[in-house]
Amino acid sequence: MKILLAEDDAALAAEIVKALRAENFALDHARNGEDAQHLGETERYDAVVLDLGLPRRDGVAVLQAWRAAGHTLPVLILTARDGWSDKVAGFKAGADDYLVKPFRVEELVIRLRALIRRAAANGASRIACGPLSYDAGLGSFERDGLPLRLTGLEWRVLTCLILRKEGVVPRDQLIERVYDGDAEVDSNSVEVIITRLRRKIAPARIEGVRGLGYQLLPGDPA
Repeated sequence: MKILLAEDDAALAAEIVKALRAENFALDHARNGEDAQHLGETERYDAVVLDLGLPRRDGVAVLQAWRAAGHTLPVLILTARDGWSDKVAGFKAGADDYLVKPFRVEELVIRLRALIRRAAANGASRIACGPLSYDAGLGSFERDGLPLRLTGLEWRVLTCLILRKEGVVPRDQLIERVYDGDAEVDSNSVEVIITRLRRKIAPARIEGVRGLGYQLLPGDPA
């Protein structure tokens, strides 16, 4: 499952990122409203955690723009404002749930999973690529209808690729998302993971695009 976190408080964001990645969520982090709006419009997410008090553009304006553009992704708003009018403004803009700061990150994880399950029940949260199928609500993969056994790192790589199936995922971006931005990681280790995945997902395939990155394709080349 892939989450967009829009939060400018560095300490809180770091705590949320750590908790979500420990639960095997893939995650992008925007530190201001302009970046959050752009990511929400150009990337595919299973849910968004959106702070209302963002710099450059506040969370209500960001959410209104998404809904006006037809984006239906589930949104949980975070706010330090506990007044009823602020909650009403968030829901009128199109929020699905909210948490008032301070909160326990364990509750955030539970609420996110509940949002994603509801979205899965109401719409298409399953992504298919050849024999592969990814259930965004459960965060699980199948090949030819059977559960696909993956290590944690394999799951992260394959999730990044299937969320942009047939599109190229830049190598640096893949390394950052899989290894949480660890600069000490040997980049060859990504190729080792991809080699293992290629055996597990055939006839779907992962192609390297010289100088760019990798892409997931549905079947054997013609």
